[in-house]
Amino acid sequence: LTEEARAQALAGPVKHILEEIARVLTPPQFSPAQAQLTFTIAATDYALKAVIVPLMHTLKQHAPGIRVAVLPVDNERLGMQFERGSIDLALVTPETTPDGLHARALYQESYVCVMRKGHPAAKMLPLSLDQFCAQEHILVSSQASFRGATDDALAEIGRTRRVGMSVNSFLVLPDVLSMTDMIAVIPRRMAQEQADLLVTETPLPVPGFTKSMAWHERTHRDPAHQWIRATLVGISQ
Repeated sequence: LTEEARAQALAGPVKHILEEIARVLTPPQFSPAQAQLTFTIAATDYALKAVIVPLMHTLKQHAPGIRVAVLPVDNERLGMQFERGSIDLALVTPETTPDGLHARALYQESYVCVMRKGHPAAKMLPLSLDQFCAQEHILVSSQASFRGATDDALAEIGRTRRVGMSVNSFLVLPDVLSMTDMIAVIPRRMAQEQADLLVTETPLPVPGFTKSMAWHERTHRDPAHQWIRATLVGISQ
């Protein structure tokens, strides 16, 4: 065969190979409206209410074929879960994010004080520090502790409060508060949707926290995962 004939004979296979390389190197287009996917997200019950609920509202409007499975956050197993691919995303804080993961802050959270509308202290709002400390409080703690960020803030000024109950879930708080004269200090985003509760500022500054999301390098450049992370950023702002 002549050089020209060899070149013509190779042209077809070479073109096919180049097309395959281009296909591999070109990110696939992601269409939320047509997507049929399942995302597994690790979240606390707080993040379930503050982040996952608005996420689902957005998904039903723009990506109805995307399903979301939510697992509880297990800080000790989080890194291993990402390595195994058993979770795609975790809604955590910077302090609880394992090393080696990608992460981005979603928003900064602050605390407010809540009580039932018929609470005797409702006539005193805004509460003074003495009135605040005199109330019986309910605290959310995953470790069944009777001390939290509010107690640390009080200790810095030499004060204490009465904590009569420690629960491991924010979801039970409205029921307990509605049936008792207890009060609680909770994240502001948890209080926004509680129509039966009075919301007031705490009489002393209580340091808040950063809610962030973390993900594995494996999904860092995946268009579907990039879209859902961008969606989470959008709804969190």
